[in-house]
Amino acid sequence: MSVVLSGTGLYVPSQSISNEELVASYNQYASLENQKHREDIVSGLREPLQVSSVEFIEKASGIKSRYVVDKLGVLDPHVMHPLIADRPDDIWSLQCEMGVLAAKQALAQAHVSAAEVDAVIVSCSNLQRAYPAIAIEIQKALEIEGYAFDMNVACSSATFGIHTAMGSIESGQAKTILMINPEVCSGHLQWKDRDCHFIFGDVCTAVVIQARSECKPAAKAFEIVSTKLKTDFSSNIRNNFGFLNRCDPETVHSRDKTFRQQGRKVFKEIVPMVVELLGQQLQDNGLTAQQVKRYWLHQANINMNQLIMRKLLGKSATQEEACVILDEFANTSSAGSIIAFHRFREDFGVNDVGVLCSFGAGYSLGSLLLRCVS
Repeated sequence: MSVVLSGTGLYVPSQSISNEELVASYNQYASLENQKHREDIVSGLREPLQVSSVEFIEKASGIKSRYVVDKLGVLDPHVMHPLIADRPDDIWSLQCEMGVLAAKQALAQAHVSAAEVDAVIVSCSNLQRAYPAIAIEIQKALEIEGYAFDMNVACSSATFGIHTAMGSIESGQAKTILMINPEVCSGHLQWKDRDCHFIFGDVCTAVVIQARSECKPAAKAFEIVSTKLKTDFSSNIRNNFGFLNRCDPETVHSRDKTFRQQGRKVFKEIVPMVVELLGQQLQDNGLTAQQVKRYWLHQANINMNQLIMRKLLGKSATQEEACVILDEFANTSSAGSIIAFHRFREDFGVNDVGVLCSFGAGYSLGSLLLRCVS
């Protein structure tokens, strides 16, 4: 059975933080902390916090700005995290609200009504609660029949989610599925850490996945030619936050309860894994890297993506060959490659081929070989 992506949606928060604003906030925080611990620093018991800079951020990552659900708390040197109020149980949650807005765009683009959707999958890095599932909440908000569930494969959640949806359609369990990625990355980022305070942003993406026979003639559809998934356990990207944290009062607020990574190790280990996975997938489908019109890669680090493309193509990739959106959005975890696909696919003609690829914590890698069919 042929399965297609027939619509995408993108919700972007109204607030954005530039590198200049972020650096000014972090450096003020560092100055306050250094003053607070001045005696220990002078005596050599404590290392002073180093300042950040726009140049450092852009050279290290390629990021220039990021969207967030709350700017005030992040930039307050006395707070350094988003301020997001709890909502009562009878009010739609933040991730549900984001998901509904992105989903409505995707449905409209696919020319599909909510009544035609059989299932909802919410697949993202961090879910704001354990249960009930955010996917079931979105299902209720959109008045969709059928079933819904949440899943998490960190930065590869979207590609794994699409693969899962494809399997459900091929098995006959569903004909049309909504896959949604509500990423509130600002909530798990450690904004007080100079080495990572610039990495993440907030956003929500949505994709309509359908049996090709259900796809509307007006939709621009991409057939999923093949999927390739891989995982390999690593703690080099890790976040230990969870419901068991309260069981150990001594460590409940430890640094490991927010995002942390060993960036150099991640770079060194992930790049060859991605190159091998993509190379094998293309070979299995009788394609060369040069025959792919566009690569919609995970948007985490510009240097990483450039190296992957040089190894695949044997040269530096152009924006047309491997589009970049992380300069505007920063790393939005699972949503990054979907944003790239959403923004840069309208110029595809019938039979043009593209690759949508994600990689990140786990390690987890997911790749979709897509062919434009309408």
